[in-house]
Amino acid sequence: MIVVKNLKKSFGEIKAVNGISFEARDGEITGLLGPNGAGKTTTLRMLYSLLPPDEGEIRIDGMDPVNDAMEIKRTLGVVPDSRGLYTRLTARENIAYFGELHGMKRPAIAGRIEELTRTLNMQDFIDRRTEGFSQGQRVKVAIARAMVHEPQTVLLDEPSNGLDVMSTRALREYILGLKAQGRSIVLSTHIMQEVAALCDRIVIIANGQVAADGSANELLARTGCDSLEDAFVQLIGSEEGLLA
Repeated sequence: MIVVKNLKKSFGEIKAVNGISFEARDGEITGLLGPNGAGKTTTLRMLYSLLPPDEGEIRIDGMDPVNDAMEIKRTLGVVPDSRGLYTRLTARENIAYFGELHGMKRPAIAGRIEELTRTLNMQDFIDRRTEGFSQGQRVKVAIARAMVHEPQTVLLDEPSNGLDVMSTRALREYILGLKAQGRSIVLSTHIMQEVAALCDRIVIIANGQVAADGSANELLARTGCDSLEDAFVQLIGSEEGLLA
């Protein structure tokens, strides 16, 4: 479970995150929804201890990313916005390297790679160097790398960006499977269909602050809108925010 209270982060005079608070519970998918530049990625980077917050409190399964950074990394699976694959390594080697970083033994790593290869349908490219991979292949390797140590909490930053229809469907099924296993999943996205299909709770962020927090039905009831897209536009204040 993730608990965030009054989180703030500035870059010079720019307040990227300005007092964000929310919870992401186990067995649920929590969506972070907002226009470009709203503060979603900065928030995620503070959650996985890449950036220290200026103010506020984060607890992930009771631990603080600032003071317990190494312990938290063992419980987190992170798929960042830049997939960050090592292009000189094969897909298998990329995943195995992260397993070793998490202190896993080689037999356990090999077993997990075989399981993830089947689950994510990576048989055709698991032993190819990742240089030149398609976007869908890169995302699958990034997910396998993040999940090799079976983390309880999963952070996904725009995971379906650039995927085709079939890859997007497969990704959604996999994320729902993680939810069924009781994991806590935070999904940053701007795709309304993805939010509607996956998210139990939605945290809408605009200008570094939480504009709304609730289930899809609660947000529709609050705004009186018939679609999440219309509700989103109303809650962030203007259609101009969509292009920011």
